[in-house]
Amino acid sequence: MGQADEQNFYYASTPRPPLHAPLAGEQHCDVCIVGGGISGLSAALHLAERGLRVVLLEAKRLGYGGSGRSGGQSIFGYACEMSTLEKAVGAADARRMWDVSIEGMRLQRELIARHSIDCDYTPGHMIVGLKPRHDRALRDEIEHLAGHYDYHSLRLIGRDELRTLVASQRYSSGLFDSNGGHLHPYRYTLGLGRAAAAAGVRIFENSRVTKLDVAQNASAENLAHTAQGTVRARHLVIAGGALLGRLVPQLQRKLIDIGTYIAVTQPLGEERARSLISNNAAVADMNWILDYFRRSADHRLLFGGRVSYSGIDPFDSAQVLRRRMAAVFPQLTEARIEYAWGGYLDITMNRAPHFGRLAPNAYFVQGLSGHGMVISGIAGKLVSEVIGGTAERFDMYARIPHRDFPGGTYFRRPALVLAMLWFRILDLL
Repeated sequence: MGQADEQNFYYASTPRPPLHAPLAGEQHCDVCIVGGGISGLSAALHLAERGLRVVLLEAKRLGYGGSGRSGGQSIFGYACEMSTLEKAVGAADARRMWDVSIEGMRLQRELIARHSIDCDYTPGHMIVGLKPRHDRALRDEIEHLAGHYDYHSLRLIGRDELRTLVASQRYSSGLFDSNGGHLHPYRYTLGLGRAAAAAGVRIFENSRVTKLDVAQNASAENLAHTAQGTVRARHLVIAGGALLGRLVPQLQRKLIDIGTYIAVTQPLGEERARSLISNNAAVADMNWILDYFRRSADHRLLFGGRVSYSGIDPFDSAQVLRRRMAAVFPQLTEARIEYAWGGYLDITMNRAPHFGRLAPNAYFVQGLSGHGMVISGIAGKLVSEVIGGTAERFDMYARIPHRDFPGGTYFRRPALVLAMLWFRILDLL
């Protein structure tokens, strides 16, 4: 991204553990995992707990991708609407997918507690509306999720109450989820890495996979090659997400990587920070090109939003986000931005997660579309289930149809940029 890693607040506020050595020579194992983010580490941990020998290969360092750069919001459901899943797989499997996402929220809290991960987990998440059609949509969402998905942790917040919770005149209503929350994503990722290593996972950092030989029958070995070594494994798990690049072309065609950005203020002091979001929930608005924000444990405001679909950082993200933040909180106009960074996330055409198999013993998880803090962890557990012999829940996701992004290698980004202009117009209506 355009911003140096030194501008990532999560990195700056976390003591860096010693790097795991890069792969050298040949390793044999039951499962080779490509990608050291939350999905890959969760899969590694759950597989090791089942007694399997696991090797994890990370191109740079654990949490370098979206897992160490995200907004850190733990949100119910998926990036797509549940109606998208209902149309794709039917009402029964959509309900099961919903239940998996809620299990993912519980799993996240359980992993934090079980492995004593110090990641500032804080309960509470709000989605806020800016106009009457948003207000109606929030009311409908609460009724739909209660009636069809038996989800009762949501509460509608009117304008007057909302202004006691969020010190902004911008919003007209809110949906509060007591089951959601927010956390320090990089510390959470590193905590999973420590737990996986303690369970026996062999982790290799600075070990970019340059070639995969995917076995097309269940009796053959999968091979993962790096510059200095090779891993031979019966099972292969690909969890590289937006940073996988062209390693697996048939997966790349289903995704496009977009840039997303976060800025963090100077320390504001506890009283001033509390005055901005009195219930300390994470907040996201309902625009297509949304703003999201939350308080940090050291009393700063983290403010994210604005995206780049062009594959480059086209603007000074710190200044753009500063203006966005001032539109929400004019009282922070003079607050200094101390950190501003970007990262890539991978999105699918329909924003539904893309899980499946390349071969009988080769699996992939990708396409969480900016909604991955919860789903990434449970995705790793689903991978451990299918490798452990229980394929039903994982293969359910493989039935979601996914289209290639139109335009091929050269024209898919211009097509997406034009499409997003339409959504920006919708935000203004």
